[in-house]
Amino acid sequence: MIQFLYEKVGQDYLVAISGRMDATTAGEFDEQCEHWLSQDEIHILVDMGGVEYISSAGLRSILNAAKKLRARGGDICFFGLTGLVADVFQLSGFSTIFNVFETREQALGG
Repeated sequence: MIQFLYEKVGQDYLVAISGRMDATTAGEFDEQCEHWLSQDEIHILVDMGGVEYISSAGLRSILNAAKKLRARGGDICFFGLTGLVADVFQLSGFSTIFNVFETREQALGG
């Protein structure tokens, strides 16, 4: 199960995710991305502090979201990664592909 909480801060749309991003829930992230785009939200900051696990399916969903956002002149960045999720971002190279911040404040300022 995956859950999303939203907050609009200026031009940025903050999304806090909790749960697992795997083959079962990756489609939910894809659906949320489509919803953001339909609402013209293209500057997405994702709080990953509540994500306990991410699989290749979750990473693929993130890549798809980034492509769609960037095609519309937007972008996606991440903050609050811990444990296994931080390790996966590092090992997969996502920490070099995307802006990854430690805190919400840094993400809002970056």
